[in-house]
Amino acid sequence: MEHDDAPLLEALQSYHRRHRYGFTPPGHRQGRAADERVLEVLGTDIFRADVLATGGLDDRRAQGRYLMRAEQLMADAVGASEAYFSTCGSSLSVKAAMMAVACGRRGDGLLVSRDSHKSIVAGLIFGGLQPRWITPRWDADRHLSHPPSPAQVEQAWQRHPDADGALIVSPTPYGTCADLTGIAEACHRRAKPLIVDEAWGAHLPFHPGLPSWAMDAGADICVVSVHKMGVGFEQGSVFHVQGDLIDRERLWACADLLMTTSPSVPIYAVIDGWRRQMVQHGAELLDVALSRAVQVRAALQSLPDVTVLEDELLGVEASHDLDRLQVLLDVAGTATSGYQAADWLREHRGIDVGMSDHRRILATLSIADDEDTVAMLLDALRDWRRAADRFEPPQPIVLPEPKQLQLESVLSPREAFFSATETVPAEQAPGRIAAEQITPYPPGIPAVIPGELMTRTVIDYLRTGVAAGMNVPDPADPSLCTVRVVAV
Repeated sequence: MEHDDAPLLEALQSYHRRHRYGFTPPGHRQGRAADERVLEVLGTDIFRADVLATGGLDDRRAQGRYLMRAEQLMADAVGASEAYFSTCGSSLSVKAAMMAVACGRRGDGLLVSRDSHKSIVAGLIFGGLQPRWITPRWDADRHLSHPPSPAQVEQAWQRHPDADGALIVSPTPYGTCADLTGIAEACHRRAKPLIVDEAWGAHLPFHPGLPSWAMDAGADICVVSVHKMGVGFEQGSVFHVQGDLIDRERLWACADLLMTTSPSVPIYAVIDGWRRQMVQHGAELLDVALSRAVQVRAALQSLPDVTVLEDELLGVEASHDLDRLQVLLDVAGTATSGYQAADWLREHRGIDVGMSDHRRILATLSIADDEDTVAMLLDALRDWRRAADRFEPPQPIVLPEPKQLQLESVLSPREAFFSATETVPAEQAPGRIAAEQITPYPPGIPAVIPGELMTRTVIDYLRTGVAAGMNVPDPADPSLCTVRVVAV
């Protein structure tokens, strides 16, 4: 296909060239009605790009087929059979994939890695799906989960041979990757589909030095977030499909049920332009980015009592591969926390890091970073390390053993979420069935899922975590003084 084309961008350019004007939404009319104070911050271009997708950019019957052509180009660019764009983020895309594979089937639910993102739990709730959990590999010393191995997935299939499919998260928010080839083989031996939540892997198809991307590894559906490791606006997502195990019409119908009827043309257009950029220049851009990542990792090795995690994340009992653009620092040796580091960097150096937890911070590099931004990062981290010697000791967190984090599922997530509920003091929550998610964010992996029987250990972990700086935005009471449970 001709990858010089960018159908959505070109249609938007034509829309402006023809001086089209719609007596339709959006009501700002390409910014004509926007408050000057808003335009002073946002500018006019974003409003000019925000036009109606159908009955605006395209005609009322979408006969220009701009979106369809852009999706076909994306599929061709990455070697998938088909691709679909979403302006509702990978949170929508992964729900659609789950529902297409498992909803309404007579199987035994869905094999799901327990280190899944909160959006996957939302898919379980929406679809009324029964999760059959695959336990991730666990580094008890660092309190860090790794994607499950093919052997663990095989064991899950042996326990639940009638499950409708499997869902794996790879890369994780830490940049660690599963052996997707081996996992796909375990699924396909049973003629069952593999869904991969590859939200952090949109860039993987475009450089051989990066971990294998899901379609090359044999996945049937792969969901990517263009805004995370690509060059797109927030909420831009694509799901890719291949093979004969996925009903394409059912997949699109499920996506249509969840998707907005007012998609964002700017988000669509930027996905289209990013695909063209990566086909034409992705390899060289990622060459430079990966070289900078090597330099950053080497420079940070000199920070006293800080470990730049790399070899520690790989191996038989750890992850299969690593995206080295994700620079993960273990700061436990400084006797301070990742929360303190993140807060100091933001307040004193204007630097935001991608993730922080009780002992780590994550700096995500991209093709946008240059010598100046890398120098800014390194200078800020050196200054933080000097300042950290004067920090107050962090609040202690009760860290459970891996087995203590595996709560018993008593009800399905949907049953619990839609049950009659009551709010109880956190001290009374152990022994009760959770009616809400409780998710440290980021990385967004739920510690408690609706339908699970809560324990004293997990409640203590979360409450001491909140006191130490952990962010848990999901529950009705983010302070965790109270918890929503299934009513008795």
